Amino acid sequence: MSEQTQERQEPGDSTPRRVVVVGAGMAGVQTAVALREQGFTGTVTLVGAEPHQPYDRPPLSKAVLLGKAEGSAFDVDFEALGIELRLGYEVLGVRPGEHELDTAEGPVPYDVLVLATGAEPIRLPGAEGVPGVHLLRTLDDAERLRPVLARQHDIVVVGAGWIGAEFATAAREAGCAVTVVEAADRPLAGALPAEVAAPMAAWYADAGAVLRTHARVERVEPGAVLLDDGSRLPADAVVVGIGARPATAWLAGSGIALGAHGEVVADDRLRTSAPDVYAVGDCASFPSGRYGERLLVHHWDNALQGPRTVAANIIGEAIGEAPAVYDPVPYFWSEQFGRFVQYAGHHASADTTLWRGEPSGPAWTVCWLRENRLVALLAVGRPRDLAQGRRLIEAGTPMDPELLVDPARPLKTATA
Repeated sequence: MSEQTQERQEPGDSTPRRVVVVGAGMAGVQTAVALREQGFTGTVTLVGAEPHQPYDRPPLSKAVLLGKAEGSAFDVDFEALGIELRLGYEVLGVRPGEHELDTAEGPVPYDVLVLATGAEPIRLPGAEGVPGVHLLRTLDDAERLRPVLARQHDIVVVGAGWIGAEFATAAREAGCAVTVVEAADRPLAGALPAEVAAPMAAWYADAGAVLRTHARVERVEPGAVLLDDGSRLPADAVVVGIGARPATAWLAGSGIALGAHGEVVADDRLRTSAPDVYAVGDCASFPSGRYGERLLVHHWDNALQGPRTVAANIIGEAIGEAPAVYDPVPYFWSEQFGRFVQYAGHHASADTTLWRGEPSGPAWTVCWLRENRLVALLAVGRPRDLAQGRRLIEAGTPMDPELLVDPARPLKTATA
């Protein structure tokens, strides 16, 4: 442990001495690191369910899956930062009144607790225990799938969302025959409006994958997927990507308020309903002043940004500093079928949709406006649009719609 972390607050000091972070993914690791970077000198304990060194998830559907990388461990020297790792610990519950976290290894006391347990994949009903059915969420999942791709098997992917498209991309790159089945009428039905997602359907065929929409899975059996229209798809392996839900079942009975999707309900400082308990990342929703609604964001950037706010408030609350408010412009990216797709903002409240470029082409952008101010954009192969647009969203700059639709004009010069 470093000299820095051996310092302790004086008796009677209201600064918390023990911060326990539950969850060793991006949000948990970044919270622990941010506490140290912002000068916290008490003990920091990071509790993770998996036995592996904490790792980043995006490479799992890309380099790790294709055997181009062995793992994706975070480049963090936990020992030098004085961060205690407790890995392979199953959390069972929390008792806020006693300031204790219950784990399979026994209770862990805390002064401040940070919930960063992320999300867990939704499982396909009836597919439990069927040989050859896979999820892709953990390092172990990726390592189980790697030899499947190496053998160039026939693969059926259930769900044409972000993870389904990314896995299908990797499987085609490995030479597998890939069929993607989607219950909705288009890919990304839960994430994007129909007119925006529709052009993406052609990407599957371009890559040599088969996309079947309006396709519901009746059942999965060894070697095949049966659809409700009676068709039978051969499948040496089935990969399920039908969404994720906050990993919060372990909080039952704790009194910590959960929302409609099972997520921890946090305030704009990322505090939960329990004293001295914060929540960050995929497991928590927060109220957005910018968008006037509560957001539940299951993306990497949210797990990177939120911890800085949590750390600032843990330290600041004890010394009476003004609270840090969390109100980001959500951002994520996806690499699929040879395209780099980026999204910033939140388009639900938009009143206008404008296109920059032709969606049949290799590069185009969709802009969503509300009262002529940019609230969200999706950029395909146009990273400059994304970078400039994100700043315009943050600033609330009025835009000129006529200038905006010219793809040759830099987005930042299309202002009113």
